[in-house]
Amino acid sequence: MPKAVWQDKTLAESDTTVIVDGNHYFPPDSLDRECFRESDVHTVCGWKGTANYYDVVVDGETNAQAAWYYPQPKPEAANIKDHVAFWKGVEVIA
Repeated sequence: MPKAVWQDKTLAESDTTVIVDGNHYFPPDSLDRECFRESDVHTVCGWKGTANYYDVVVDGETNAQAAWYYPQPKPEAANIKDHVAFWKGVEVIA
């Protein structure tokens, strides 16, 4: 089962991730919500839409904008609505 780990903490774990552009997108109910803090950062993908970011927080350490999601994706990416993907040192173990 795929899981996302940072600082030895499992941030998300699910056997129903969606892989897009080589990234595992974890469903919202698979997240350990205490490890996520909303960020004010947004980026735009030409085919997926506008991404929002979370800071990942574990044991008082913050990994800024280490997770992203699409709250209102374009129709072509509707299957990843609110699903979360990771980068910046977060290891996704498949």
